[in-house]
Amino acid sequence: MLNSKQCDAFLAVAETGSFDLAAERLCITASAVTMRVQSLEKSLGHLLIVRERPCRATQAGLSLLHYLQHTRRLEQNLLQDLTGQTPESPFYQLNIATNDDSLATWLLRAIRETLLREKIVVHLKVDDQTQTHHLLEAGLVSACITTEQQPMKGCVAKRLGCMNYRMVATPEFSRRWFAQGLNRQSLRMAPAVIYNDKDHLHTDIILEKFGLNIESYPHHFIPSSTAFVEAIEFGLGFGMVPDYQIGQRLHTGEWLELLPDSHINIQLYWHHWKQQSPPLAQLTRDMIDKAPSYMNQQMNTSF
Repeated sequence: MLNSKQCDAFLAVAETGSFDLAAERLCITASAVTMRVQSLEKSLGHLLIVRERPCRATQAGLSLLHYLQHTRRLEQNLLQDLTGQTPESPFYQLNIATNDDSLATWLLRAIRETLLREKIVVHLKVDDQTQTHHLLEAGLVSACITTEQQPMKGCVAKRLGCMNYRMVATPEFSRRWFAQGLNRQSLRMAPAVIYNDKDHLHTDIILEKFGLNIESYPHHFIPSSTAFVEAIEFGLGFGMVPDYQIGQRLHTGEWLELLPDSHINIQLYWHHWKQQSPPLAQLTRDMIDKAPSYMNQQMNTSF
């Protein structure tokens, strides 16, 4: 049998990355945390925590971490199901990971009726669409929107639809920086707008078509979907924008598509644990049912 106090100490260190922070969370001394983790490692016969700054779990530690986090979620779900919805606590909380572009465009439109009807509040964690499944794997969320097609063990993955991205800029920006055309020389001078260092949509296209890596040209990192679009509107740079946010700008001439043959369709998937609470199961059903129409609507209304 696992010792609950030892497991709590290990979980606190793994999640905070520090024995001192774990001690604050558990209201005990750092030395007590150390002793409990050492005792757990001795009883299991494996090193669980690499003592670095920050601390990190070993492979054996990750297995235990996922088990403990999953057990904690099941316990929380059970307690919430048994206690029901009271006047003091009428809402059910769900932790979900999403990419910023989905949040800024179709996501809330697709789930708003479910949130209101089922009395659900969501705590959203935002990351790049290629990274959100790691939050599910780490036990920090119960479901996620991701580009990862294959579910990890214990999870289910279902296709939601796709988001289409185009490389765009204002006419003024294009005249200033691409007067002689879009080529290696002009791209070395023109500032790009990129979401963050995990976002490879822009960099992969430029590398594939022109052989330039990100160090070869000036670029902004703007990790906000709405501010990203504003940066392009203000003429600060050019970048990859989903059709939903492009709207009618290409038709009205406010923006130009710089590489018409290089737009990208990003397939998105909904991942969740096989064992779902009733509210999450309902949200999953509605998400799978409604998300495709909202995601298709973004293309049908734009082009």
